[in-house]
Amino acid sequence: MTRRKFSLMEIGKYKFLPVLGLIAALAIGSGCGVSSAEDRREADRERRPVLESDDRPKILAFGDSLTAGFGLTEKESYPYLLQKRLERDGYRYEVINAGVSGDTSLGGLERIDWALEEENIEILILELGANDLLRNVPVSTMKENLDKIIRKAKAKDIDVLFCGMLAPPSVGPEYQRDYVNAFADLADEHKVAFLPFLLEDIALQKDLNQADGIHPNAKGTEVMTDNIYRELKPMLDRKN
Repeated sequence: MTRRKFSLMEIGKYKFLPVLGLIAALAIGSGCGVSSAEDRREADRERRPVLESDDRPKILAFGDSLTAGFGLTEKESYPYLLQKRLERDGYRYEVINAGVSGDTSLGGLERIDWALEEENIEILILELGANDLLRNVPVSTMKENLDKIIRKAKAKDIDVLFCGMLAPPSVGPEYQRDYVNAFADLADEHKVAFLPFLLEDIALQKDLNQADGIHPNAKGTEVMTDNIYRELKPMLDRKN
């Protein structure tokens, strides 16, 4: 099945990124000041919620500040909200927050092997790429890194929910098109579940974002959790 690709008209309505690019680069790009693979692994450990380990299958929420919950309390982050949603609906899974603020696709690739050592992971929610955009990383490089992450997960028989992102017109039509389509192309190639735009119904909504205009606030993160859960639930139903 061919995944949905956004038209340039659809992409163009999201003009918040170029206006707040510098703020976002400081807030997301610098993030926690993570500078090496080992530092990233340590930051990952520190971000994980303190949950009593048990025999439940695990969902690994793997990404950058949008996953880590930048500017939010732990209980406002999407992995925490997703855990509560699953419990409410009777799904017996443990959600692990493996988000690191400032992570690029390369940063994710550097730490994915360690993250996948966690026992009994059934699903990987992969959310990376926003910082590649802010740092003008070539789309081909980002795509290669994400491709390797997906392959590593699939090699361990872990199902993947892949989250896409949009790019603003200011990056130029070629980069914009290639960036947005990279996510759909990878989802098609690997036949994984796909959420085309993680921030759907959140971007441009002032009441759903923090002061930087790009990180969801507590209310916005609830909407983001809804977006993720909409694509995750069919995966869970097929397993049960």
